[in-house]
Amino acid sequence: MAKYRLVLLRHGEGAWTKENRFCSWVDQKLSSDGIKEAQNCGKHLKALGFEFDLVFTSVLSRSIQTAWLILQEMGQEWVPIQSSWRLNERHYGALIGLNRAEMALNHGEEQVKIWRRSYDVTPPPITESHPYYKEIYNDRRYKCSDVSQDNLPKAESLKDVLDRLLPYWNEKIAPELRSGKMILISAHGNSSRALLKHVEGISDEDIINVTLPTGVPILLELDEDLHPLGPHQFLGDQEAIQAAIKKVEDQGKVKSAEK
Repeated sequence: MAKYRLVLLRHGEGAWTKENRFCSWVDQKLSSDGIKEAQNCGKHLKALGFEFDLVFTSVLSRSIQTAWLILQEMGQEWVPIQSSWRLNERHYGALIGLNRAEMALNHGEEQVKIWRRSYDVTPPPITESHPYYKEIYNDRRYKCSDVSQDNLPKAESLKDVLDRLLPYWNEKIAPELRSGKMILISAHGNSSRALLKHVEGISDEDIINVTLPTGVPILLELDEDLHPLGPHQFLGDQEAIQAAIKKVEDQGKVKSAEK
């Protein structure tokens, strides 16, 4: 019998996800499909009888918007939401805005997979000449973060994501879980992967093969020490979920017509 239960998910499809671009810290709203994914996620969680006490999101709109839509579908709009940059998507540095399939064509699919999925490889850092540099670093949401803007990352590996996420997990999320609250985390592909790596003890080598589809809730059942009682569970139609996982994996591959 699980002592604690936690639901984690990658936000619904964003506008740049649809365009197969590295979105990262550029703030994007959900696409029309992403809105439907979030709504369907909320309907499914409601049908399963989940009742949340607290929601955590990043400070990026697609994460927050997903949480809003889920709570609306569940009739739980009143549930408090706490947002932190520490749950943001991985900072992809100079790769931000680039098309993944085009990158695979130019640099090879294996290199793109390493950039996207490996644990300790950091992409080239963003510089002030990057077209989205000012949009990110002049954004008011980072003026009220718990670190100075000068100390915000310019590029991150998944290890870096976990390093900046762990203090928030240990100081904010874990204590709320231990107090008995049912928690939803509406985050991103890589911040969710980093958290799964920590909670489930996934090895540095195996994390490269963990892929999370958009808008699919993940259930973690934990013991009193917040250790997993079994592997994480994707909630929903398993065949559709596997198809969605393949779709995400294929984003980093050269399109058939280009091969």
